Amino acid sequence: MAKKEDKTNAMRILDAAGIVYTVHSYETEDGKIDGVSVALKCGEDPDTVFKTLVTAGDDRNFYVFVIPVKDELDLKACARSVSVKSIEMIHMKDLLGITGYIHGGCSPIGMKKKFKTVYDETIELFDTVLVSGGRVGLQVELNPRELLQITERSTAALTRN
Repeated sequence: MAKKEDKTNAMRILDAAGIVYTVHSYETEDGKIDGVSVALKCGEDPDTVFKTLVTAGDDRNFYVFVIPVKDELDLKACARSVSVKSIEMIHMKDLLGITGYIHGGCSPIGMKKKFKTVYDETIELFDTVLVSGGRVGLQVELNPRELLQITERSTAALTRN
């Protein structure tokens, strides 16, 4: 576990909930912070590393989708999963103001507000998964069932085949 002063909001929330997690740090100086590169830097199978994507629905609400890093979001499937007609990705420049996180460090845990969050159904196939720890260069590995519980979520098929 990280020292108290090194903990992110996401880690503090996990600690408060009594959820066991492992911190994985990775080098960012090479600029390779895309999901597959992060998975490889952490020595993990990209299927078990999940990225957090934030969208806006046609109903003017924000929705969070968490999918394997190697996959692409299927916007139509995502819209169906939250019962809206359409959704679109938010602009990167808006991410910090909406979530409190920056691109490459956006965690499904501890956003500024609680948004409806949907995880790709494959998350339940694994004993542990990695998601952003809330800062570029940090991932947290934890039990996916505990992650789903703490973020009050649902699961659905969200990616393109």
